[in-house]
Amino acid sequence: MRWLTGWSGTSPRAGGSAHEALGNVRPIAARTLWAGPNPLWAVGDWRPEEIRLVTLRPGAPAAVSTGTPPPDPVEDTPATTRLAVLGHCGASDAELAAGLAAARGGAVRHLSAWPGSYTAVLRTGTRSTLLLTDLAGALPVFHTPWCGGTAYATAALPLADLVGAPIDAGHLASRLACPESPEALGTGTPYLGVRRVPPGHVLAVRGGRPYTASYDEHGGGPQPRGEAPAVRELTRALLESIRFRVRPAAPGARLTPRPAAGAAPERARLGVDLSYGTASATVALLAAAVPPGPGRPPAGAPAATPAESALPVLPGRADESGGRARSGATKGSWARPQAAGASEPEQLAAVTFGEPAGPAVAPGGSAVLVPDTPRLRHTVLPVTTGTLPFAGLGADPLAGRLTDEPGPELVAAARAEARFAAGGTDHLTGYGARQVLDGHPARLADLIRAGRPRELLPPVAALAGADRAVAGVLTAAVRTPVTVLRAAHRLSRIRYADALDDAAVRLTARRAATTAATAGAGTAGGLSWCVPGPAARWLSDEALSAVALRLRLAARGPAPAEHPGARRAGQALYRHAAAYRTLLQAAEQPGQRLHAPFLDNQVVRAARLLPDEVRLQPGARHTLLHAVLAGAGRTDLPADWGRGARPDRHGPARTGLRLAADGIAELFDRPLLAEAGLIDLPAVRRSLDRAAAPGAGPGPETLAGIAELVSTELWLRRVRARRHGSCWTGLPLAERVALAAARFA
Repeated sequence: MRWLTGWSGTSPRAGGSAHEALGNVRPIAARTLWAGPNPLWAVGDWRPEEIRLVTLRPGAPAAVSTGTPPPDPVEDTPATTRLAVLGHCGASDAELAAGLAAARGGAVRHLSAWPGSYTAVLRTGTRSTLLLTDLAGALPVFHTPWCGGTAYATAALPLADLVGAPIDAGHLASRLACPESPEALGTGTPYLGVRRVPPGHVLAVRGGRPYTASYDEHGGGPQPRGEAPAVRELTRALLESIRFRVRPAAPGARLTPRPAAGAAPERARLGVDLSYGTASATVALLAAAVPPGPGRPPAGAPAATPAESALPVLPGRADESGGRARSGATKGSWARPQAAGASEPEQLAAVTFGEPAGPAVAPGGSAVLVPDTPRLRHTVLPVTTGTLPFAGLGADPLAGRLTDEPGPELVAAARAEARFAAGGTDHLTGYGARQVLDGHPARLADLIRAGRPRELLPPVAALAGADRAVAGVLTAAVRTPVTVLRAAHRLSRIRYADALDDAAVRLTARRAATTAATAGAGTAGGLSWCVPGPAARWLSDEALSAVALRLRLAARGPAPAEHPGARRAGQALYRHAAAYRTLLQAAEQPGQRLHAPFLDNQVVRAARLLPDEVRLQPGARHTLLHAVLAGAGRTDLPADWGRGARPDRHGPARTGLRLAADGIAELFDRPLLAEAGLIDLPAVRRSLDRAAAPGAGPGPETLAGIAELVSTELWLRRVRARRHGSCWTGLPLAERVALAAARFA
């Protein structure tokens, strides 16, 4: 796990000898990015190019450095400004310097406009520090009071170690009951006293006190009108995000030697996920379209002079040479033959799991989504019992990695590890495309509010088709559109406070788990300001009452400025980005980097420009990605690309649940969730027995709820197992003992 941390406004010498020793506190194995009373450290296996620092002093030009900086002999003054950018950032040195100058004047939004996924930290003078979160929530920032000031980090667990924060059972109950409701979750974390900065916000620590404010308004800035301009902007943003990650090595750089004949192939530098979805296929095709630069010369041929192919110019940001940004793909470059003596294009490891063939699955599997792409080296992994969801729970539930927060991805960590281990050192994925591009059903209410009821017909018909599996076809065809329309009209009219009060009543009355029995309720249930999560049905009465109280208190506050559909879509994105972050911590291989271009700031901003009526059309995501590929030069894809039959997404989870039934039963023999009073243990055991019974076919909601419960229980046990561990050194012995005792007091 990689993270950065620091503090501002602390007074380590204010309270006697015990506090004097706190001046030596620092993270274990940390790199100092800047020192002084308000230090900043980077912890973990950061690559040198992932740490970029800019320093601006009066009367001197901005100094840009890469990697861990040497000790600065010049002491900072109140006029010194520093910027640290950690992660994958596609900005040039000149752009970093310009961004620092703009942010120094108060325009911090400029720091979030570069391609990539990164965290920006700005320090002005010696008393003010600002940290920006990303728009999706994949790179959060946390803070907590400490020694009269504020400690901050990009991970919550280190801050909990620092202050000895105990587990917040109320927050865990809210995560299980209403995982997409900020009214229930607030800005809390699983650690009491450690706060989260919302996505799209800046944390400002001035004089030791924290302040948060939004730096990105949805309606700010010029917006293209219509579908075509929005798709062009989406194409430009996605191409740029992928290109700078796949950018070939500079001329003269050391290249990985070709493995000897007969030797096992080494890990590829670049890899892509290739599932049955169009998002991962789009990323794979765009990555394969980046023109080859310096690579390995073909066997028996002399190496050619490295030179990048000419790239088309798209409207966008300026590049390092002062021109316009390049897209990274040339028309006709998808399968262009190499000239004699030219360098061999770098191969991309395309990884997928094998699926059982059946009449509903297209022949060729996921390969049909990426036809005629020689640069992709396909790797099909066999499905084994060790790579199924819930695998390994019976052997040793404590063997997995401890993540910052719980998440359902923990039950599928072994499957993800196997996939990523076969991928590249830099591995691109399609995570987040559904949440960024699709239209959330609650956006139907926004269309009604905007006075566009005619545009409801196609999406309502599509939602009716999706719900026909709930009941008989005739019944669903008649009742589902009416149910969905009624729910959309109600959401467009209901007051925010009344909606939260109604959600609290439904939660305590345990009606959330019974709504799926009615045709159309699966969709209509999502048309609300606050929706219970899949695990809410198994929480105890006390836990549900505590969450309902949070909702009622939030109802007394001000209503959000966003429309209900836009707000629900944003919360769904934040939840998915948090799940992706948990997946990184649980399954990323040592030295490997996973990339999710769809979660980049510029891609999220570009997707916001898509009109709601475009998002809500049946098959909108496939159509949009098809248009993106066509705009990038891939014009040979069929019109029905991505719309073929696919294997059951939940089949591996059902099989894994049945095989891991004994291990899960042992896990819930004496669970910590029941010890904390969070679950109705008899109800949980009955549901687990029914779901794991031979011939049982639990639905997606049941599988998601079980994954939430199992992963939270696993996470609690792993946290408890390291109760005497710490991420810090320099704490006095007495304080270390006290902090460890407080964790599970």
